[in-house]
Amino acid sequence: MTPEKINALHQEIETYLTGALLPFWIKRTVDQENGGFLTHFDQYGHDSGEDEKSLIAQSRSVFTYSSAHRAGYGGGVLADMARHGVDYLLNNMWDHEHGGFYWMTNRKGEVTNDQKIVYGLSFCIYSLSEYTLATGDPRGQEYAEKTFDLLQKYALDSHYGGYFEMFERDWTLKGPEAAGGDRKTLDAHMHLMEAFTTLYECTGKEVHRRKLLEIIELLTKRIMHPQYGTGVPQFWADWRVAPQIKFDIVWGWDRFNPDGLKNAAEDNTSYGHNSEFAWLLMHALDILGLPYSTYHDNIQKAFSHSVTYGIDWEYGGVYVEGSHAGVVYDREKEFWQQAEMLIGMLDAYRYLKDEIYFKAYENIHRFVFDKMINHAVGEWWPLMTREGEPIWKHMSHSWKINYHDVRAMIQSMVRLRKLSK
Repeated sequence: MTPEKINALHQEIETYLTGALLPFWIKRTVDQENGGFLTHFDQYGHDSGEDEKSLIAQSRSVFTYSSAHRAGYGGGVLADMARHGVDYLLNNMWDHEHGGFYWMTNRKGEVTNDQKIVYGLSFCIYSLSEYTLATGDPRGQEYAEKTFDLLQKYALDSHYGGYFEMFERDWTLKGPEAAGGDRKTLDAHMHLMEAFTTLYECTGKEVHRRKLLEIIELLTKRIMHPQYGTGVPQFWADWRVAPQIKFDIVWGWDRFNPDGLKNAAEDNTSYGHNSEFAWLLMHALDILGLPYSTYHDNIQKAFSHSVTYGIDWEYGGVYVEGSHAGVVYDREKEFWQQAEMLIGMLDAYRYLKDEIYFKAYENIHRFVFDKMINHAVGEWWPLMTREGEPIWKHMSHSWKINYHDVRAMIQSMVRLRKLSK
C-alpha cells in the first residue's frame, strides 16, 4: 500500500460515482407523475415496466440520496430527491390506522400488500434517520421514532429476546413456515443494528442507545456462530438454529430448491453478510463511543473468515456463500457481496493491520470496476459467473437497488482517505 495507490483507487471511485453511478439514478428514477421512485430498469437502463413500488426499494432509495447528499454530492439535487421519496413514504405507505409502513404499493401508490415486515421497517428507521441527519427535516426523525416504538410494542420478543419479523397489517404475527412468523433471522437483526445506530446518531436518546447495545449483544452472543464467528441465517423463536427456508417475502427466492429449502440448510453462511456485520458493528461502536476492542473477537473472526474463504484469488471478487467451517458452496458473484466486502476489507485493514485485507480490497475493487459494472449504463450487473460473465442482466428491481453500491463507493472513499493520513 502506497499513498499513490490509495489516491488512484480513490480517484477511480469518485470519477465513477459522480460521472456514472449517481447520474444513472438522477436521470431516471424520480416518478414525477405518481410520486416516489421508479426502481425497475433493464440492462440498457430502460424502465422495465413492473407495476410495483416496494418498501425496500423506496426506503433504500431515500437512504442513498440522503447519505450521498450528506457526503457532499449532488449540489442539492439528491436532497430534493430524498425529500420526494420521504413524501411518498409518508403519504402513500404509512398506515394511519395501525401504524407502520405497508410492504408494497403499485406505481400509482395504491396499497397492494399491507403486511408489516420488520426487514422493511428496519430500512425505514435507517433511511428516515439518515434523511434528518442529511437535511434537517424533522419528519424523518419523527417517523423513524414512531416505527421504532411500534417494533418495541408489537415485534419485540420479551421472553427470548430479539424481534419477530412477519406481521399482518394489524400487527398480528403471521403463521409458521413460509409465512415466517415462527422464525428470526440474521438479516433482519443485522439491519436493525444498522438502523438503531443511525437512529441513535440522529436522536441521541438513551432508549435508542440501550436498544442498540441490546441488539449488538444479541448478534454477538446468539446469532453469530459460537466457534467460527460467522452468521447463521435462520433461527426458531428460542434461538435454536433452524433450517434455512424460503419465506413468502424473501430476497433470493430463486436460489432455493423447488421445495423451498436451501442447500446445506443448517450449515451455510454468507461472506458478504459476515463482512457487513463486522463493519456495521465497528460503525455502531464509533457512534456509541466505544472501542473496537469491546468486540474484538467478533470483528476479527468475521473478517478473517470472509478473507480466508470468500475471496476468489484466481478470477477476482467474492463468492456467494459456503459452510461455517470454510467449504465454498456457491462460487458465483453477486452484486451486494462485492459492495459490502469493499467496505469491510478496508475496515479490517484499518483495524487489524494485516496486509491481506488491503490485497483483498484491491482484488474486489478490480473485479467490480473491470467486470461487475455495466459501463454502458453505469450500474452493476446483479449476478455473474465465477469468471465474471453476467447471468442476471437487469440493472435494478425491488431488491437490487442503489443502496449497496452507492454506499460502498462513498464509504470506501471515506476509508481510503483515513488510510492516506
